[in-house]
Amino acid sequence: MIAFYRHAPCNHSQPLELAKLRDRYGPDTPAMADDITPKLKCTKCGGRKVGLIYKPDSTPNGYGKAKGN
Repeated sequence: MIAFYRHAPCNHSQPLELAKLRDRYGPDTPAMADDITPKLKCTKCGGRKVGLIYKPDSTPNGYGKAKGN
């Protein structure tokens, strides 16, 4: 999951470390966008206009390979 900041002069983005969010807010904390975005702010400009991009993990591993490849 990647957080991006919709403040035009900044346009900063960074991957979210879900393990750190879990450690900070607890393992039972909801993790939907409406739950996470109010807790985030830009580490560059301090803005709170945050959006999320959900991106699958594309690192090569045994689970991501199609059968026969």
